Amino acid sequence: MVFPLPDKYIDLLTDFGFKRVFGTEPNKALLIDFLNTLLPPHHQIQDVTIKNPEFLGKTLVDRRAIFDIYCQSTSGERFIVEMQKAKQTFFKDRSVYYATFPIQEQAQQGNWNYKLTAVYTVGILDFCFDDHKQDSELLHVVELKNQRCEVFYDKLKFIYVELPKFTKSVDQLETHFDKWLFLLRHLASCNAPPEPLQGNVFAQLFEVAEIANFSSEEQALYQDSLKVYRDMYSVNQTLIQEGLEQGLEQGRLEGLEQGLEQGRLEGEQAGIQKIAKQMKAAGLPLKDIAQYTGLSVDDIDQL
Repeated sequence: MVFPLPDKYIDLLTDFGFKRVFGTEPNKALLIDFLNTLLPPHHQIQDVTIKNPEFLGKTLVDRRAIFDIYCQSTSGERFIVEMQKAKQTFFKDRSVYYATFPIQEQAQQGNWNYKLTAVYTVGILDFCFDDHKQDSELLHVVELKNQRCEVFYDKLKFIYVELPKFTKSVDQLETHFDKWLFLLRHLASCNAPPEPLQGNVFAQLFEVAEIANFSSEEQALYQDSLKVYRDMYSVNQTLIQEGLEQGLEQGRLEGLEQGLEQGRLEGEQAGIQKIAKQMKAAGLPLKDIAQYTGLSVDDIDQL
């Protein structure tokens, strides 16, 4: 049964909301506009094709990757776009691993000179990196450089946005990038498009995101996605607090700083696994659980 929601617009941090706005062909203008705020001038996108987000390994023992959104521009660049809701111990390793799939996809049979098109991994993070949590900088562009900090290879880039660091109000929005980040964080709390966010691409966004325009099936899917997001957030916050308390106690014996860090990380990972186990018990498909939690399908299958 679908119950009316008090919100007028969807929450873009839910799996349903994120993919509805950025991951469908009819709405790809929104994805293009958002990506172009992050990309360098020489890789600005004119058009993209939304591709199958699931990659299977080359052999039976290889793991697979399931992206939130995977697309390719008309000039060949490939873009992985992920909404990462919970922190993972090996999140950076996961990003690098995922980036290998669109690289391998470019292999050609027969004579091939190994020329590749650029691969971008874009991560919208609902958390902050541990090694940057004291910095105000929220946009991180990572690429391969040599010992003199000169770019060694410019066709592989990782772009991360730490959303919790964005604290501007609607009256403080200055750039197009600011406006997108504000909507990623606060769209669901809007009752109408604020003046700085009216017209052009944002008019399409508000129309696409209005819950009243959804079918009954879409509303049910969104409510399920919203519940998963809220449950994950609640459990994660609880376990973080428990982890901090455990870390404090351990810190009294082994050093406060070390105990805090270990307790927090163990609490967060345990929370993610607990949510995945609950979702599995509820009968959700493993690939959907992997998208929500960031765990691999193999790890979920073993829970």
